[in-house]
Amino acid sequence: MKSRSVTRREFLAANAAAGMTLFAVSARAAGISELYAGLKSDDFFAGPLREETKIVDQKVFTEGPAVAPDGRVFFTNAYGAKILIWNPKSRELSTYRENSGEANGLLFDHSGSLLACEGKSGRVTRTDLKTGEITVLVDQFNGHPLGAPNDLTIDAKGRIYFTSRLPNTDDKKLNVSSVYRIDSDGKVARVLHEPDIHMPNGVEVSPDGRTLYLIESDGRENRNRCLFAYDLKADGTATNTRRIIDFSPGRGGDGLCVDAEGNLYVAAGLHKTRGTSETLDTKPGIHVLAPNGKLLAYLATPTDTLTNCTFGGDDRRTLFITCGDWLLSVRTKQPGPKSPVMPG
Repeated sequence: MKSRSVTRREFLAANAAAGMTLFAVSARAAGISELYAGLKSDDFFAGPLREETKIVDQKVFTEGPAVAPDGRVFFTNAYGAKILIWNPKSRELSTYRENSGEANGLLFDHSGSLLACEGKSGRVTRTDLKTGEITVLVDQFNGHPLGAPNDLTIDAKGRIYFTSRLPNTDDKKLNVSSVYRIDSDGKVARVLHEPDIHMPNGVEVSPDGRTLYLIESDGRENRNRCLFAYDLKADGTATNTRRIIDFSPGRGGDGLCVDAEGNLYVAAGLHKTRGTSETLDTKPGIHVLAPNGKLLAYLATPTDTLTNCTFGGDDRRTLFITCGDWLLSVRTKQPGPKSPVMPG
């Protein structure tokens, strides 16, 4: 075989390519733990973390905070199968619903009705707060059970996007872990699914309606623990997948919300390991990310397991956080996006 001299241009190009590959590998290997230095958290959080109320029950796992049009905070005790209400003005805690189907994520739609992902019941429901009437929006797809609906969001057109998980990975036999869309006419479409995604969790739409965000939180080895962004098309389909931040090897995010400027507030991290491949590299707390995934700010939370957050308050500058057996709050510099059902 005849040898050939390598030109200087080829040598530089090859080394540049190798350098970029090494940079990408080392950046991924460094992980989330390298990103906390030099954050300007005071630019986003306006005060200390506040304890709103503690949940006392036989089993407690708080989730799904959603602020009603009147300012009350609805959230779930998933393990206790209850939907709870916290009134920030009267400082009163009450139970809205028992036997909730182990509801997890909650949301208010544009009419002010309560949407719920009922994990154990395997359905997404809408409750009219005036009458208490419960309507099942979806409990199956392609003739098979959904699995366990987990979290949900809504766009300006009233289309609902929700995540659902189950252990099956054979799409020919049963449904698989997916993101679904419920259109305003009630039709259901599958937007994303296994194997492209592993364990879909929190889901959100950007304030301008152009980006769909999805948190993946799979504690198994070599599975996704990251935040994906997708271009959200006018027809509700998602394209152009971007992994904007990787929480590996730590615990990935759970739930998230956005502020009016489009920054993301992600609940992620652990105080203690829990028998998975997740490490403690991800600090437990609220991670504020720019739309491109850059970590901008961080607020520590006191206990496991941190799950979700949402904006509320008269000025939409109070972030309510579900964390262990607590409902917490913190004042923020940026307001949450204005909802069609929120006053002001």
